[in-house]
Amino acid sequence: MAEILGLMRHAKSAYPDGVKDHDRPLAERGQRDALAAGPIVRQRMGTPDLVVVSTAKRAQQTWTAASRAWTHPPQHINDERIYDATTDDLLLVLREIDSANSSVLVVGHNPGMEELAFGLTSEASNAAALATMSEKFPTCALAKLNVSTSWSHLIHHCAALLSFDVPRG
Repeated sequence: MAEILGLMRHAKSAYPDGVKDHDRPLAERGQRDALAAGPIVRQRMGTPDLVVVSTAKRAQQTWTAASRAWTHPPQHINDERIYDATTDDLLLVLREIDSANSSVLVVGHNPGMEELAFGLTSEASNAAALATMSEKFPTCALAKLNVSTSWSHLIHHCAALLSFDVPRG
C-alpha cells in the first residue's frame, strides 16, 4: 500500500507587537506565497483526500489562501496538536488518519515539518529534491512523499521524497 503525504510549512508570518505566537497572521509576502502554493499543491498532489491544518492563525490563513486553487477545496480538519509539534507528535496525528484517505496534506510549522520530512525520508528518495530540501525548509515549502505503508503503521524512513517545492508569489 502506498500513500501520498504532503508536508507544508505555513507561509511567512508577521510579528505584530503584543500578539501571541499562536495568533500571528501572515505577512503580505506570506499571503502572496500561500496563494501561489495552491496550484503547486494541486499539481503535485491532485486533490488531497484530507488536509490537516494547525490551529495557528498563520497556518489557517495559509490553507485558506492555498485552497483557492480548487473549485471545491479538499476536506480539511483543524488539529491543535500540529502547533508546536515534535516529530513524534506529528507521527501520532498521522497514524490516526483513516485508511480511506490515500493522500493527505499537513499544513504546519517548523521545526516539526522539516524534522518529520527528514525522519520519514528513505534512500529511495529523489536525489535532487532531497538536496534542495537539505539546503533549507523555508516558509511555504512543500515536501511530497510516497509512503510505503498504511498511516497506522507509519515509521521513520518509510517514504520516498518525490518532490520539494518552495512556492513564491
